[in-house]
Amino acid sequence: MVPMRLRRFGRTGWQVGEVGYGMWGIGGGPGGWTGGDEGEGRDALRLAVSQGCDFFDTAWIYGRGVSEQLLGGLHKEHPGQRLRLATKIPPLDRRWPPRHDARFDEVFPDAHVDEYVDLSLANLGVDRIDLLQYHVWEDAWAKDEQWLAQAARLKREGRVDALGISVNRWEPANVLAALESGLVDVVQVIYNIFDQAPEDELFPACELHDVAVIARVPFDEGTLTGTLTLDSRWPEGDWRNGYFVPENLAASVERAERLRAVVPEGMTMPELALRFVLQHPAVSTVIPGMRRPSHVRANLAVSDGVPLPGELMAELRRHRWDRVPTGWSR
Repeated sequence: MVPMRLRRFGRTGWQVGEVGYGMWGIGGGPGGWTGGDEGEGRDALRLAVSQGCDFFDTAWIYGRGVSEQLLGGLHKEHPGQRLRLATKIPPLDRRWPPRHDARFDEVFPDAHVDEYVDLSLANLGVDRIDLLQYHVWEDAWAKDEQWLAQAARLKREGRVDALGISVNRWEPANVLAALESGLVDVVQVIYNIFDQAPEDELFPACELHDVAVIARVPFDEGTLTGTLTLDSRWPEGDWRNGYFVPENLAASVERAERLRAVVPEGMTMPELALRFVLQHPAVSTVIPGMRRPSHVRANLAVSDGVPLPGELMAELRRHRWDRVPTGWSR
């Protein structure tokens, strides 16, 4: 087994594995992903640690605390290993993304934030969270005195090591003002073969301010696994039913089929997707969802330092798909 390659995590100075673990899929619960098995999920988490994965990203909303509790149990099982635990505060109004005219104190008032910091600390079984992220964001809040005071206080109080923002889907520039504040240590953003827009403004700004980048959704919610068809359906209550509405499913399958033609022989589409993400130097870690041990083995194996050829990267640039937020894209 090739050791996990490490990358510097922005101004925090942490060295973290370049392939981390996205834990939405194993959280289950209302509005999440169905089809997971908790026992298999625990096995996948343990296998990931044994193979060098040390960065785990969760959120209270993933199973309403379930995913955090799974991560807390994993952390307790490995007292001698340095695992970095990242979680997110849900918006008070439970809107993803937020209303563009929403005030900061309507979405993240102090009492709400403090309540969920305490809940996450308890679920994770720690007295200090490595990385706490706001789960939605509007950049108009960047100059809000309440946010500026709250962010500074969270770090000053010692319950949080680093502070981050999870950027809304297809809005990678909707955080640039917040980076100027000097209070944001980490940005989490959707970045994949289709969603290349973070390269335009966000990545240069993160490099300028020494802000770490967590690349999420490397498989475009499953499109870039190459397994979707026009007949794909999920059980009632599965989040994907609301995301892969007919027009999105058809367009996604069509683009995946076009991409399939350029996947190198001996390489899978998911492997190509991860290698594309890791090719960018601004990316600190990528967090694919992994609900089964087989996912862990395949995804962590990509951390071998082998770059994609220049001509293949040039071809992948032609698969960029610029989208704008819409009613089903939360």
